Amino acid sequence: MSLMYGKEKDADHDLAHASDPGFVSFFSKLPKKSPVEDGTIRLFDRSDFYSVHGPDAHYVATHVFRTNSVLKYLGAGGKAGGLPSVTLSHTLGHQFLREALTAKQLRVEIWVPAPGQGKKAAKFVLQKEASPGNLQAVEDLLFANSDVLSAPIVVSIKIASSGSDKAKTKSVSVAYADTSVRELGVAEFIDNDLFSNTESLIIQLSVKEAIIPTGTVSGATDRDIELNKLKAVLERSNVVITERKPSEFTPKNIEDDVRKLTRPDGEVETSGVNSFPAPAALAALINYLALVSDPANFGAYTLRVHDLAQYMRLDASAVRALGLVSVDAGGTLNKTATLLGLLNKCKTAQGTRLLSTWLKQPLVNLHEIRKRQDLVETFVDDSSTRRILQDDYLKLMPDLHRISKRFKKGVASLEDVVRVYQVVLKMPGLIEILEGVEYEHEVHRALVKGVYLEPFRMHSDKLSKYSEMVEATLDLDSLETHTYTIKPEYDEGLQVLATKLMEVRDGLDAEHRATGRDLGLELNKKLHLENSATYGYCFRLTKNDAKVLSKNKKYIELGTTKSGVYFTTKTLKSLATEYHETTENYQRTQSALVREVVSIASTYTPVLESLDHVLAHLDVIVSFAHVSVNAPETYVKPTVLEKGESSLILKDARHPCLEVQDEISFIPNDVEMVKGEGEFQIIMLCRVGAGDSQLKGVSTFMAEMLETASILRSATKDSLIIIDELGRGTSTYDGFGLAWAISEYIASEIRAFCLFATHFHELTALDQEIPHVKNLHVVAHVGQDNNSQERDITLLYKVQPGVSDQSFGIHVARLANFPENVVKLAKRKAEELEDFAVGQEAQPEHSDQVMEEGICIVEDLLRKWSQSTEADGEDVVMEDVSPGAQLEELRRCVEIFQPRIEQNAWVQSLITSL
Repeated sequence: MSLMYGKEKDADHDLAHASDPGFVSFFSKLPKKSPVEDGTIRLFDRSDFYSVHGPDAHYVATHVFRTNSVLKYLGAGGKAGGLPSVTLSHTLGHQFLREALTAKQLRVEIWVPAPGQGKKAAKFVLQKEASPGNLQAVEDLLFANSDVLSAPIVVSIKIASSGSDKAKTKSVSVAYADTSVRELGVAEFIDNDLFSNTESLIIQLSVKEAIIPTGTVSGATDRDIELNKLKAVLERSNVVITERKPSEFTPKNIEDDVRKLTRPDGEVETSGVNSFPAPAALAALINYLALVSDPANFGAYTLRVHDLAQYMRLDASAVRALGLVSVDAGGTLNKTATLLGLLNKCKTAQGTRLLSTWLKQPLVNLHEIRKRQDLVETFVDDSSTRRILQDDYLKLMPDLHRISKRFKKGVASLEDVVRVYQVVLKMPGLIEILEGVEYEHEVHRALVKGVYLEPFRMHSDKLSKYSEMVEATLDLDSLETHTYTIKPEYDEGLQVLATKLMEVRDGLDAEHRATGRDLGLELNKKLHLENSATYGYCFRLTKNDAKVLSKNKKYIELGTTKSGVYFTTKTLKSLATEYHETTENYQRTQSALVREVVSIASTYTPVLESLDHVLAHLDVIVSFAHVSVNAPETYVKPTVLEKGESSLILKDARHPCLEVQDEISFIPNDVEMVKGEGEFQIIMLCRVGAGDSQLKGVSTFMAEMLETASILRSATKDSLIIIDELGRGTSTYDGFGLAWAISEYIASEIRAFCLFATHFHELTALDQEIPHVKNLHVVAHVGQDNNSQERDITLLYKVQPGVSDQSFGIHVARLANFPENVVKLAKRKAEELEDFAVGQEAQPEHSDQVMEEGICIVEDLLRKWSQSTEADGEDVVMEDVSPGAQLEELRRCVEIFQPRIEQNAWVQSLITSL
């Protein structure tokens, strides 16, 4: 972060002279907060700069300036006992606040001096509060001139349980808000103990902040247990948690509030509380955002019902493993590390936001998938139209949703009016370009017409009166100098004032010429007429030329500076006063007219918001086409069939992010997963995970078991299961036994597509028992060095059918630059073990019969565990889950199987290793 903020001189403001000694005492009495402990940072506005204090000062020094040398200490005690403090310029402070809210996921508070104090303020009051999901208070301050690339989504969640302990049903009510586009949403669904559906919703919406009820004082009730599970889901999804009183989660007055906020054409009927889902969660959300307290929100919001089933379900682990978006929420996009960075060739901010949403909401509707594919194919085929759209039109489109919001809040300016006008002027050309698309597939013509041409024509027609209004009211000639003014002829009173100003300007010029003749000085080179901030309109001469004034009493000297001597005449003084008064009258009159023009322009916001969505859609589709054509190897259009009707077959599949990185030659591989033939695939010498994940306070092996439990309990035949090196955290025999039992259960019971990467060679025997299990391995070329006994290994990264006939661990260690003596020792010990194994088979800790019986017990236990919660149809990828919840389920199942466990030594040793 420090690189974007510049040098330490930004922290050099004189805080000691700007701060009252009483401030240290005031600050000490504030509630204790810090960025590290509770995720909150305070800034104090000192008029010319911001200051931060206490733990906040250390945080800014570390994360912004990367040095503690910027710290100053207020009060007695100096460094040992004073109050640590740092200052930030307003520019630097706003950059830091944007980063804190979007990338660092912090809450921020801005404090200002309390009324009635002098320049050295001792007491401050809270002026603005903001959080990652609620940017309303600081939106104009921090994001007026910078694009918001990730929507600030905040959700409210309420959990309700019903039924007996054995058949308890968990109902989750969710309401969400996107204040940047004035949208409310609601959803209700049944969830399992792992909150899998809730996590999918959080991922789909890209939630930044969640509001949940507080727990009980005891912290030991069923509600507390459920809330702790929910918190674990939110934390691993990088969501800021805000706890509110349970009393706020009541649907009191919700019907009236929704009616006030939503448009007449809202998607959800609001004739009663029961007419839309999750009224209690929605009430808490509206109260938290204080939406009803701002009249500008009335009639501005839409309310929609979110359906989980319309998108593929992802959890936080899947998003990380797939590299969909930037790791830091709201952070800058890495062009090769994430799919969002790779695919984002969008020219508009709204396009980037929509792309991010699409990546987290993969479609499952085949018709909609094919429609997107056909649109992308259209612009892949017509490269000329694609380039013109990107460079001549989309690149110039402003964020119409943000401008519309400024109109609604009454803070828009003539510049906003002009920016919309410039969009209107571009519409005919944009329509003409789309009408001229050259189609290689004629069926695409109707699609482009329905998705783009007809909406653009409709919006262009609705905005025709807008352009007429702008042309009739604004002085368009002044736009060349970036000046935004009303035409004088638009208003009779303004015309009178404009005429008077012209007459005064003529008088100023005449007096300038007369004075020049009288003094014998050349205009502008010697005698300057200037509009001084101190003296108003006056003359200026250099000190040498000013000698001519000493003998002439009709010239009145005003003052002397380094730039020269300022003076005036009685006539000039009168004209300057008249000019000042007339200008003020002109500005007052024009301001009233500006408000009128902006008010008229604001009536077009529904059209502008609708147009904004179509532009964003076009931007993303064109971006997809651009990336497809310009990839190292051009992307292809896959054939997609109905769910459950097809196999997964990929030819020469490549990782899109890896192949664009420098100095990487990616090795493509085929993937063929056919129902009934190769739906379960065991892969040797392969790692499929991007990294290992370990739960806090839980062993690696326990983490593996909890993740696997999530899969066994939630996966369906339509899931894709990926398991990487199961059984690493325990003994070889125990690990293999579990790997076999789990593999057999998935292959025979769940029957989902599964990729199982393993180092257990013995596991490959599963294909002899289950016909649709297939063995694969990653190829390595082994060559013999003629001058030594060492074998040379080259990893080819190519996946081929069959079982690997040898292990290359020691060779890989040499490639990783292990010390040579370590490699030689490892090789010698391996050869000793191989020689020992030839003459004597290693004796396992338990007999084959005991192990076989133990494996059966574990299989039955896992089956019982998976059936304890009825599968609800969602796909779940390996994830970090609540240890408490999983252990509780495990204990219940173990109690049932306790008699069988006590009679089997292998299972007992397995449980002991946990």
